Amino acid sequence: MSNVQIKPFKVDIPEVEVDRLKRKLQDTRLPGREIVPDAGTRYGPEYSWAASLYDAWTNHYDWREVQGEINAFPHFIAEIENLRIHFLHARAVRDDAIPLLLVHGWPGSFWEFSQVWGPLSHPADPSQLAFHCVVPSLPGFCWSSWPPRAGWTLQDTARVFDILMKSLGYSRYMIQCGDWGHFVGRELGARYTDSCRLMHCNFAPSPLPEGVEYTEREKTVAARVEDWVENHIGYAVCMRTRPHTIGIALNDNPMGILMWIGEKYNEAADPNKQKKPFWTKAILTTASLYYFTDCVMPSMLCYYENVRHHNFAEFAIQPENRIKIPFGYTSCFWDTEPSSKRAVERTGNLVFYKERNDGGHFAALEIPEGITEDVRALAAQEWKWD
Repeated sequence: MSNVQIKPFKVDIPEVEVDRLKRKLQDTRLPGREIVPDAGTRYGPEYSWAASLYDAWTNHYDWREVQGEINAFPHFIAEIENLRIHFLHARAVRDDAIPLLLVHGWPGSFWEFSQVWGPLSHPADPSQLAFHCVVPSLPGFCWSSWPPRAGWTLQDTARVFDILMKSLGYSRYMIQCGDWGHFVGRELGARYTDSCRLMHCNFAPSPLPEGVEYTEREKTVAARVEDWVENHIGYAVCMRTRPHTIGIALNDNPMGILMWIGEKYNEAADPNKQKKPFWTKAILTTASLYYFTDCVMPSMLCYYENVRHHNFAEFAIQPENRIKIPFGYTSCFWDTEPSSKRAVERTGNLVFYKERNDGGHFAALEIPEGITEDVRALAAQEWKWD
């Protein structure tokens, strides 16, 4: 992998761009009222929620402070297949550390793992397993290149990320992933088994066996999935059919970006986690990253170029897509589609399963202690160097 060029990179948004964002926010005019009286959440997030986030972003959020936190670990740009791939590299100090690839989805970013890359690479307890954390931005996100052609899929991204890990000297590695990142992990676990040896995910759409009687949890999940498809899937329909239209409309529109992506952090996360101040920071940081890097439009290609939501489960049980390596799954109760053990084990070599009653779709941000615990437990159980 000597042909892969890797150069240091520092996140440094010019002051003129930070000031411009502030001006655009200050010049923004909100509607001033909800769409109809007593709209609640039937028409989208509550108006009061949007107004509160707008105030926080305009008057209280400190990008420079967050940028300093982001730069606490080194960043790099790798040139692979004429693509610039941005990644954070949190190396452990221990020789026995396990290489770990962490892959986000939409509307996430590399920052989605900001609460776990430190504890995983530098555990407070020296007896715990440590990991060399490699956290890339998917093509089309943040400082990674946009996908170079029509038809670029997450299978292509998996190939590039496998090259990235090998170029860093990690001929064997583990992956943790959720959302669209799960499909990168599934590809690696199905077709790159010489290098990707172990997988943990917190999103794994899977069909239950036909004719089985549902458990109470499975009944709750089925009802939530039905509600999600009926009342919340409009964003995906837009992006998988007309990404240019909505992408151009949102590109230089901070409040538009905030609502488009922030809605998911409102709807797909544990409601108890949303009450904490950190959740506002999480939403505003993600919106800031999308705005500063002009990635809201190319990020939508995940939806346009890949499997549709209604085919997720069927895709996972196809023989060519089954995960051949050992893998683990953490089922978070507040996720959009938390799967059960007997469903997920139909999609591959499931060796670790954990149900958690807290956490949702953004598990690494919502329950970082739980995710680090489960990653370590799976690695302790299954990781082999040979």
